[in-house]
Amino acid sequence: MKIHEYQAKGILAKYNVPVPRGEVAYTVEEAEAAAKKIGGSVVVKAQIHAGGRGKGGGVKIAKNAEEAAEIAKKMLGMTLVTNQTGPEGRVVQRLLIEETLPIEREFYLGIVLDRAIGQNVFMASREGGVEIEEVAARNPQAILREPLVAGFPLLPFQANKLVFGLGFPANAVRAASAAMIALSKAYDAIDASLAEINPFILTSDGAVFALDAKINIDDNAMYRHKDVLELRDRNEEDPLEVEASRFGLNYIKLDGNIACMVNGAGLAMSTMDIIKYAGGQPANFLDVGGGANAEQIKNAFRILLSDPSVRAVLINIFGGILRCDTLATGVVAAARELAIKIPVVVRMEGTNVELGQKILTESGLNFTVADGMKDAAEKVVGLAQ
Repeated sequence: MKIHEYQAKGILAKYNVPVPRGEVAYTVEEAEAAAKKIGGSVVVKAQIHAGGRGKGGGVKIAKNAEEAAEIAKKMLGMTLVTNQTGPEGRVVQRLLIEETLPIEREFYLGIVLDRAIGQNVFMASREGGVEIEEVAARNPQAILREPLVAGFPLLPFQANKLVFGLGFPANAVRAASAAMIALSKAYDAIDASLAEINPFILTSDGAVFALDAKINIDDNAMYRHKDVLELRDRNEEDPLEVEASRFGLNYIKLDGNIACMVNGAGLAMSTMDIIKYAGGQPANFLDVGGGANAEQIKNAFRILLSDPSVRAVLINIFGGILRCDTLATGVVAAARELAIKIPVVVRMEGTNVELGQKILTESGLNFTVADGMKDAAEKVVGLAQ
C-alpha cells in the first residue's frame, strides 16, 4: 500500500526522524491558513502517489500566504502528469504546505529488500534529489549499502560508517546518524516494503531533515496495522485494482490488450512471459488464488472485461484446490451474464480437467480450448490481432 508524502512524514516524525513543519490542505482556504501559521516563505507540494512532481509543476515555492493561496488555486484539481503517472496523470486533491529550509547539501536515504541476499538493505548516496535508479545506472559506486540484521534497526557502527562515507561535517554527524537509525526503526515497525528520503538534507546551520518521504507498506501485514490502513487513498489507486481487492483477487493493470486469468503468482508471471514471447502484450496480472470459487471467477472475468483495451482473454489454470470444473462453471456463467463479445482462450490441466473441458465445449459459447501453454499463447495473440 502506498501513502502520501505528508502521511509518510507523520510516521517518520513518530520515530524521531526530523521533518519540516507542514500541514495538509484540501482547499485554497486551508492552504492559505497553513501558510500563515507557518509564516514566511513556504513550499506548496501536490500530494499524489507518484514521483517527479517537481518536474511536472507539482512543487512551487510561495513567498507568503497570499502567494501560497494563488498557487493552491491553480494546483488543486489539476491533472499532474509525471514520468511515473503515465500520460493520463493524476488529479491533485490535496496539498502539503511546508516551511522552506536553507539547504546546504542533499543526500539520498532508502531501505528496501535485497532479494539477492535475502535481507533488507539500507542505502545512502551523496546524490540526493536524483532518482536512485538513475544513480545506480550511471554511477553504482555512489550508493553505499549496509545490510540490516533481521529484527534489528541499523546498528550505530553502521550508521556512523554511512555518515562518514557521505561526508557529513562533524557538527551534523550525531543528528544524521540518529535520523538513519530512526528511519530503520520506522521501516521495521510498520512492515514497510520501501522507505525513501530523497532528499535528506543538511541545512546551513548543521541540522538534518527529511525534505521528502516515500513509504510503501506490505499489504500482507495490514492486519497488524489498522491505523495505517486508514491512510489508504483509493482515489490514487486504479479503480479496477480497488474492485479486485474487494473479492480477494490479486490484480495489477498493465498496458497490453490480452487479459490474463491465472491461479498462482508463479504461473501468472509465466503466462505473461509466454504471451510476450508469442508477440503479444499482457493487459494485466491476475491471480485468482488456489481456492477461488465460481463467484470469484465471475467477478474476475467482469473486472478483466472492464478494461476497454482488452481484445482477448487467456485463462490459464492448473487445477488443484481450484478444480477445473469449478473454473469452467464460473467462466461459463460470467460469459453468459456479461454477453462476452471478445475471444476467450482456455488452457487447463489438473483435477477434473476432462469435466471442465466438457463444460466449456457444451456451453454453446465461443471458447477456444488450447493444448498447452505455448498453444494457448499463440492462439490468444492471433485472436487479439
